[in-house]
Amino acid sequence: MSKLELITTNLIDTIERLAEEASEIYILTSFVMRSGVKKLLPALQKAANRGTDIHIGTGDYLHITQPDALQLFVDKLPEANVRMWQSGGRSFHPKAYLFRMNDEGCVIVGSSNMSASALTGGIEWNVSADDSELFETALAEFEAIFYHEHTIPVNMETVKKYRERYAEFHRRQSVAAQWTEAEEESMMLEGPSDQAELIVEMNEPYTYKLIPRPAQEEALAALYATMDEQYERALVVMATGLGKTYLTAFFAERFKRVLFIAHREEILEQAKNSFLHVHRDRTAGILNGTYKEKDADMIFASVFTLNSTHHLHSFQPDDFDLIVVDEFHHAASKSYEKIRHYFTPKFFLGITATPDRMDNKDVYSICDGNVAYRIHFLEAIQKQWLAPFHYYGVYDDTDYSSVTWLGTRYDEEELLAVQMRTEMANKILQAWLKHKQTRTIGFCSSIKQADFLSRHFNEKGYKTVALHSQTTSMTRPAAIKALDKGQLDIIFTVDLFNEGVDIPSVDTILFVRPTESLTVFTQQIGRGLRIADGKTHCVMIDLIGNYRNADVKMSVFDTDPTQKKKGAIPAVPENCLIDFELKAVELLTEMSRKRNPRKEQIRFAYEDLKLELGRRPTYLEFHLKANADSKAIKDVHNSYPGFLYNIGELNEQEAVAFRNHENWFTEVEKTGMNKSYKMVVLKYMLERGADHWTKPVKPIEIAPFFHDYLTSKEYRKRINFSDKQGKKLWQYDEKAVAKLIADMPMTMWSGSSNGLVMFDGELFKVDVNIEEREKEIIFEWTKEICKYRLHWHFERKAKNLEKLND
Repeated sequence: MSKLELITTNLIDTIERLAEEASEIYILTSFVMRSGVKKLLPALQKAANRGTDIHIGTGDYLHITQPDALQLFVDKLPEANVRMWQSGGRSFHPKAYLFRMNDEGCVIVGSSNMSASALTGGIEWNVSADDSELFETALAEFEAIFYHEHTIPVNMETVKKYRERYAEFHRRQSVAAQWTEAEEESMMLEGPSDQAELIVEMNEPYTYKLIPRPAQEEALAALYATMDEQYERALVVMATGLGKTYLTAFFAERFKRVLFIAHREEILEQAKNSFLHVHRDRTAGILNGTYKEKDADMIFASVFTLNSTHHLHSFQPDDFDLIVVDEFHHAASKSYEKIRHYFTPKFFLGITATPDRMDNKDVYSICDGNVAYRIHFLEAIQKQWLAPFHYYGVYDDTDYSSVTWLGTRYDEEELLAVQMRTEMANKILQAWLKHKQTRTIGFCSSIKQADFLSRHFNEKGYKTVALHSQTTSMTRPAAIKALDKGQLDIIFTVDLFNEGVDIPSVDTILFVRPTESLTVFTQQIGRGLRIADGKTHCVMIDLIGNYRNADVKMSVFDTDPTQKKKGAIPAVPENCLIDFELKAVELLTEMSRKRNPRKEQIRFAYEDLKLELGRRPTYLEFHLKANADSKAIKDVHNSYPGFLYNIGELNEQEAVAFRNHENWFTEVEKTGMNKSYKMVVLKYMLERGADHWTKPVKPIEIAPFFHDYLTSKEYRKRINFSDKQGKKLWQYDEKAVAKLIADMPMTMWSGSSNGLVMFDGELFKVDVNIEEREKEIIFEWTKEICKYRLHWHFERKAKNLEKLND
């Protein structure tokens, strides 16, 4: 039986006692005050020094959280993972303190936020429960909020942004909300939480044996070829509806024990059922906040549960022969990083339907640059593996320019103010009536918008339901079944159908939200493309307004984003249709005319990434993690330092250094590179440090480094030394390598660099005059560009080889 204790005063004493023993600490409070952080810091710092995992979540509701409190975490507790829920005006009021001690767990839930009065002498009621089962349940709820897309990391940059919003909010109030430490009191914020994850799935027993579909057969052949080439990691990019999960189940036949990792609970349940259908003689278990089935042959784990050191270390690093990461575009996030670095499987497989964001992630560090199989949804449509579509762009005259952008999304309350109008609802209804077929999913921005539109449509005589985490009138399986049977016209939802849930009979998709994420947009399109009896095509109805990404969203219909397109509307397969209202076309054209979409997109992506990292991103970090094509940096700004200069990110000293050496940065950025040799030579020179990197060097000096770099990784050797002459250099021959260096990168670069790089047949040097005060700046930027160009070169070449092998 659980040990329960009512704590009505000095909660700080209990927290300090538990923190001394805890291996993991999780705190979730609606707001944090400087006084409360100061009270808790000593105990949390001691715990952090012992290696305790610390996660702290708070919110910005009513801007009660103090920027100075967040700054204390950044400055004094850098080991902790701190995130803040962006409420958008919606109530947010949890107060929970969770502690794991070995195999035991303690949960404290009550009225105490993180302020001095709430933790010490205030009138507060909190209940402490020593209950491991309750702890795991609470932890699952914590993780659902903590890693939700509405949360942002707390770091130097996000605190600075929040401080500005905090000051502006309180400036507008009639009474400024400022508290001294003596005046602070805990505040109870009313209103139901809507963030609980609704996890329901219809499980039906399988009565027939599956065989791979054509797309799965192609992908399996590619994966087996990859294994024959001694690769241990691979990525498969398959459009939604082609059966990625069953593909991994078929592939798992060659492996004894399997770990399948996903970030959504319903994906785990679906994957478990799919694998059991293929492997009826194996056992399967779920590892999440509710179930801890760790002894099965096939384990389907929530990334958030597995990310806990307690659960992660309950396995040996080599316990699994195959590890599969579903929706791989999430895999470069911090929540996956610890897991990836801990396990050593025989094979690591990533699967995703949305390569757009993946192209900007660190493919090489995760999958050794090996994209085993890739098929875009347009190609699948051409092969008749997915249903064709008719896409209708409907003009939306709503002015989104005045709605506040919060970094990753629009402010919800401000967005609702323009969305929840009868005039707007009627416009959506008319567009739907004009183009709809039989079964519709409507994707909304928020729960309130979904409820509003559902009520409006119902009042007009149509059968709809708003399906989300707060829905009580109908269960999710019942709604899915009713839509499938034609008993419902529309399911309005927010994000329940983005990943992992399909209704093949859906033949109409209604977009009534600004497109904030191209990845999510791609996933939502996929909800209507599954083939079903009697379904000829999918209708997509999209309201096009002057919101962010409106003029770049069409890129999801692009199979080759490197090719320049004429006009705003892309070409699609013959059996598909894209039809925009004239005003919508004019809007997109005007948006493109007024601004450079690529220029603005990389600026937005840079600002978002800077907030995520808490500092200025390096060039390679921008390429790997920003939601934009890094190639635009060179095309628009000539170099990464040039980009930073043009957007005002450089201090005075950096700006002077850039202006003095702009030509050098452009040269390093733009010099031709059919092979990687120039940058390998430059990398060697940079290895000598800021004081010596420009000093002359002989080809023979570089030869050992040059050969080792290009042969130490299989993909580098395969890409650079694949021709007849190159294969001769697989075995090190100092003179032959030195001759190659002299003949190719040194001579060629010297002849094309306008005197910035010189080679006289014996000595190679960078001829750039650098003042002492600029030395470190020029060195670091040159190193950033060199590192980026090497990575980009091998990534691009690997993709070209992949196309040749298709």
